[in-house]
Amino acid sequence: MASGNAIRGSRVGAGPMGEAERGESAPRLRLSFWCANGHETQPSFASDAQVPETWDCPRCGFPAGQDRDDPPAPPRTEPYKTHLAYVRERRSDADGEAILAEALAKLRGEI
Repeated sequence: MASGNAIRGSRVGAGPMGEAERGESAPRLRLSFWCANGHETQPSFASDAQVPETWDCPRCGFPAGQDRDDPPAPPRTEPYKTHLAYVRERRSDADGEAILAEALAKLRGEI
């Protein structure tokens, strides 16, 4: 049951906004950045802004650079380490044997 109202969903003062109402837009600079997967990203910067050396690729998240032939390398992710792996980095086998012997002596009541 349409009422035939042509301006339904509009508000007073709504209309096409152009440069006259918004003012002049700032001069912009579009640069291309490429990631290691070959994705191209073209963000816009103000003409007087400092342009960063790298930009995060919105498709894969890798860092992207302005040189298409030599993009930045993807970050190296470290594998998950267990608690035992961290302990083995800090202690040698001889240290572990000494600590184990001391703990067993405490349990047996020798110390």
